Amino acid sequence: MKSSYKSRSFKWLLAASLLFSPVSGLSGQADAAGAYTDKLVLQQNSKVMVHNGRQTLAQQPLTAIKGVSYLPLKSIASLYGYKVGYNASSREATATLGGKTIRFKLNSADVWVGSDKVKANGATMSQNGSTMVPVRTWAQITGSRLSVSGGSITLQWSTLPQADFAVWPSEIIAGKTQVTYLDRSYHPGGLNIVNERWENRQTVFSTPGQYVVTRWVQDERGQWSEPYSVTVTVKAPNQPPEAYFTTDKSVYRIGEKIEYHDLSTDDRNDIVSRKWSGNEPAFFEPGEKLITLEVTDGEGLTDRITKSVYISDEVLYTKEEFDQLFTPAGEKYGISGGSVLQIPSVPYTFKSEKAQMVRSNSPETWLEEGIAYDDQLSGNVRFLFHNLNKIGRNVNMYLVATNINSTTAKVGTSSYGSGGPTQYVSTAGKLATDRYMQSLVSKPATEWTTLKPGESKVIMHGLHSVPIKPNQVFSAYGDVVTDKLIRFRVVVLDPAKDPVQELDSLSVMPRDGLHVRGTFYEANRELVITEPLGYEPKRVVLGDRKMDTYLSGIDGTTGRLELNLGNFGVLYHMNLEVAPRTLIALNARGGHYAGSFIINGQVVPVTKNSILKNQNEAAVLYRTGNSPENVSITFILASGSNLPVAMLFLPMPEERR
Repeated sequence: MKSSYKSRSFKWLLAASLLFSPVSGLSGQADAAGAYTDKLVLQQNSKVMVHNGRQTLAQQPLTAIKGVSYLPLKSIASLYGYKVGYNASSREATATLGGKTIRFKLNSADVWVGSDKVKANGATMSQNGSTMVPVRTWAQITGSRLSVSGGSITLQWSTLPQADFAVWPSEIIAGKTQVTYLDRSYHPGGLNIVNERWENRQTVFSTPGQYVVTRWVQDERGQWSEPYSVTVTVKAPNQPPEAYFTTDKSVYRIGEKIEYHDLSTDDRNDIVSRKWSGNEPAFFEPGEKLITLEVTDGEGLTDRITKSVYISDEVLYTKEEFDQLFTPAGEKYGISGGSVLQIPSVPYTFKSEKAQMVRSNSPETWLEEGIAYDDQLSGNVRFLFHNLNKIGRNVNMYLVATNINSTTAKVGTSSYGSGGPTQYVSTAGKLATDRYMQSLVSKPATEWTTLKPGESKVIMHGLHSVPIKPNQVFSAYGDVVTDKLIRFRVVVLDPAKDPVQELDSLSVMPRDGLHVRGTFYEANRELVITEPLGYEPKRVVLGDRKMDTYLSGIDGTTGRLELNLGNFGVLYHMNLEVAPRTLIALNARGGHYAGSFIINGQVVPVTKNSILKNQNEAAVLYRTGNSPENVSITFILASGSNLPVAMLFLPMPEERR
C-alpha cells in the first residue's frame, strides 16, 4: 500500500505548510472557508500574547532589533501546534509538526523548511536563554497573514485537522479479507475531530486490483482537512497449482533412461511439495506405464496429473546394467549380496601415521552423571563420541581442558561434525560422519583458547549446544590441537550445572564391558594397493579385523590396554589407480551402514536419502571417465553402523544408443 498527501508546491514567499490551508503569500487571504481559524495579537516590548481572545505570556517580550521584531520560538511555535527542540552540537533550534521540521541556526539568517532553504529578514539569536526568531519570517514560512498597527502585530492563520489512517492487514484478498481502517487523524491545535467522509472505503473488496481510498476529517469548528489517500492493493484469491510434466519421448525400450521435466505452475509461485509416483528412471517390463505428479501450494491446494509412457519389447539395458550406469552418486541400487563374495578380494598393506585418537564410547549407554573419559594429551588429537542417554533426564556433554603446566598453554579446535540428538543410532552416526567429512574438506580455521596454569575451560562447544534428552543418541567427531600437555575430561552433566565447578565432585563412569574407551595412536591409516583396479570386478574389504587390523591403545582412566573394535574413529586414505569406466560402490556386509566418503575432494553420503539396509544394497561412490584416473578416497567408518563393508570396483557395461 502506498500513502500520499495531495501534492502542493512550496515556495518560501508563499510558505504553504502541509499542515495549513494555502494562503496567497503576503496578501494574507483566509482559507477556503473564508475565515482564519487562529488569531494572535502581540505588543512590542511585552510578553503578553492574546491567542483567540485568550491571554498568555511569552518567555521573552516581543523585541525589535534593527527594525526586525523577534519573539521566542517556543512561545509562538507551541500556539501553532509545533514541538520545539534544540541540537546543541549544531546550535540549531527545531520546530516539528506532522513530519515536517523547520530549523533555525543561531546567528544565521538561513532557515531550513524541510529540504528548502529560506532567507530570513533577520538572523536567529539568543536572548536570556530563549531562541528568538523574526516574526515576519515565521509568518512567511507558516503561511500566516501578518499585519502591523503602531506597536501591535497581528498574526492570522488557519489550522486544519489532519486526516490520516492505515489499512490492515497488509495482504488483502478479493472477496475474502475483512479490511480494518486504523484511525491516525489528529488536530495540531488539539481540537476534536467530529466528522469524516470517505471515498472508495470498502470492508471487503470484491475484485482484485488497486484502489485509492481517501479520507477527509472535520474539526469541531467545521474545518475540513486536506484529503489523505492510501493505495490498497487487492490480490486475487489463491488458485490451485497446476500440475504438469513432460517426458523426452513417449515410447521407450526396456532399460532406457527416461527424462522427466516438471513444468508445474502456481499463480503465486508457491509450490511447496511435489509428490511423484511411478516415475521410475527406467522400466524393465514392456507395456504401458502410468506416472503421476501431485503438487501442493503453500495454502494446501493441490493438483494432480497422470500421463503414460509405453515400453517396447526391445532391451537396451538390463536392470543390473542400468543401475551401474545411471544410479547417481550418493544413492543406492539393489545387488545380489551373495554374488559379492564371488568377487576377488584385493590384498593391501597400510602405512600408519602417529596420529592420536580418543574414542569415548564406553559406557555407550549413560546411566548416571559423571566423567566419561579422562586423559592427558598433547599435539593433535581427534575425538570420537558416541553415546545413548538413559539417565532419565536431559544432560549435556562437555569437553573440559585443564592446563596442568606451570606456564600458559593454548588449545585449538578445528574440524567438527555431530549427529543428533536423535532416537535413531544410524542417523546420529551418519550425520556426524557426513558433517565431519564436510568440515575436513572446508578446512576451518583453528579457534584458540588460552589456559592459565591450573585453569579449566570448556572447549568444542558444539557438543553441548543442544541438551540430549532421555533415549536419544548423540555422535560427534572433533579435532583438537595443543601446544602443551593438557588434561582432557569428557563430562556428562545436568544442563543447569557448571561442568568446571562440578569437576572435583564427579567420578569416572564405569566401563560397560562391551564398547570401546581409550586413546589410540597411529590413528590415520593409508591403505596401499599397488595394482590398478576396475579392469575386472574387485573388492576391498574394510573393518574385517583380518586385513584391516584393529588399533591397540590405552584406557586413560584405568591404564588398561584397549583394542579399537571396528576401528571406528580411524581416518583412512587411499590413492588408487582406477581403470576407465569403472563403478566404485560400497556394499554393507555386516548389516546396515550409513556414513560418508570424500572422493577426489567431494563428500559423497551413503546414502543421500536413506542407508544401506543389508548386503543386498550398494551405494554409488564414483564413476571414472573414458580414461584411467587416479582416485583419492578418504573416510571414517561411521559409528552406529555395522562392519565389515566392501568397496566394489566394477567395470561398467558399454553405453548403447
